[in-house]
This record gives sequence, structure tokens and C-alpha cells, in this order.
Amino acid sequence: MLSVILVIVCGACVVTCFSSEDDKSAVVSPTDDSSQFVTLTDAVPDAILEIRYYGTYNFVGTRIDGYEQPTALLTKQAAKALKEVSDDVMSQGYRLKIYDAYRPQKGVDHFVRWAQDINDTRMKSYFYPDLDKSVLFEQEYIYERSGHTRGSTVDLTLFDMKTEKELDMGGTFDWFGPESHPDFCGNPETGEYTGDNSKSPAEPKRSITAEQFKNRMILRKAMLAHGFKALDSEWWHFTLKDEPFPNTYFTFPVKQLGGAASK
Repeated sequence: MLSVILVIVCGACVVTCFSSEDDKSAVVSPTDDSSQFVTLTDAVPDAILEIRYYGTYNFVGTRIDGYEQPTALLTKQAAKALKEVSDDVMSQGYRLKIYDAYRPQKGVDHFVRWAQDINDTRMKSYFYPDLDKSVLFEQEYIYERSGHTRGSTVDLTLFDMKTEKELDMGGTFDWFGPESHPDFCGNPETGEYTGDNSKSPAEPKRSITAEQFKNRMILRKAMLAHGFKALDSEWWHFTLKDEPFPNTYFTFPVKQLGGAASK
């Protein structure tokens, strides 16, 4: 069984999750102190924002609680590391495109309420066509805590500056299913494309191309090279290895920071 807990999708992450290294027995403290956070685009000015939980194109189908402005926040340490990633991929012809970063506990609670309402399936065909909504808790797609709420996790993709389009990753952000796993159709440790789509539950089984797998690996390689760790269920989800608040979850809303907090 995967030792990953998502508060929304396994990646399909929308996901709000814990990685296998998380200590589930640790004391977790809530706080609304945003003083150690920055507005992501202040630290990484080349990043493009498409904050899915501020809009309606997400697995819930409505704006998520706690997202008051279409911006992204991160701890100062995570933002500094992400700037290094940005500089790296910019030299390769790409920009970072951000779907989600810090997620307030209020947003996680919204995911939980949505998952409990099994009759609300308005976005099923877009994000979880192969799953019955009733299994989301059982299969640990939804959980009561999220790594995003600790402030050093980010969901993102790459934007190709030459084509002026997102790089084709062979699947949408927040897709609930094995097609979102970094090892789908390949080995993320070696970068080898195998074409093995046996984990896909669809009939006929879905697949991604060698080029799409390679694109996922470009993002993964850059993130891992600059201090982030990957999640084994979502190609778009990364957490700072040395995150500054491993046992704290934050409650302040997502909105532009001002004053000293944004410096």
C-alpha cells in the first residue's frame, strides 16, 4: 500500500498529502502566523500562476475555502530553493507554472467535506473517471492533513517558452489514478521509458509517450537537484527536503502578503 496520504487526490494531488517519511505520531501544531512566508512571485518572478483552487476547474468544481486571491505562498526556505529551480529550467527554455503551493487547513477541510458528499460528482469525468467517489478515503486519496499546509510543498509543471504552451506531461494536474505516478510507463530513478501501462485501470489502458515521460523527468530532475523531494503518486508534487516546519500546519488564508512577511 502506498504510504502517501492525499487530501484530494493522489496527485491528482490536488492532493494534500504526507510522504512516507512523515512521522504520523508527531505532535502537529496549528498557527495563523504568516511571518515566515513569502508571496511566491516576489521570490520567483519568472513563475506563472494558475491557482486551480481559486477557480472552479478543479476536482471539487468550485473555489476552495481559504483561497482569497489567485496567488501562491511558500516558506522563505522553499521559495529560495524554487528560485534556483526556476533559474535552472529557464536556462533550458522553460518557466515554472504553479498550480498550488501553501494550502490553508480550511482548504483541506473543504476537500474532506466534499469527499464525504458522495453524490457530488460534477467533476468526475475530468479528474477521477475510473474511481467511485466512495473509495476516496479508503484508498487514501483524501485525508485530514496535507503536506501543503506546512508551507514548503508545491504543485507545478513546466511552460515551454518556445511554443508558449505547457509542456506536454501526458496527463492533467490532479488526476486521481496511477497514470499520475512518476513511475507510470517508466523508471524515474534512471529516466528510462518502458511504456509499461499495466497499472492503468482504464480499458483500453491509457498510456503516455516517451516524450511525455521525458518531459516529466525534466521537471523532476530540476526539482530534486535543488533540494526538493518527490511524491510517488503525483508527478507535479514536490516538498522541500529540509522543510522548516515539519510539525506545524498553518491556517492563514491564501492572499498577497505585505510588509515584512513578503520580504
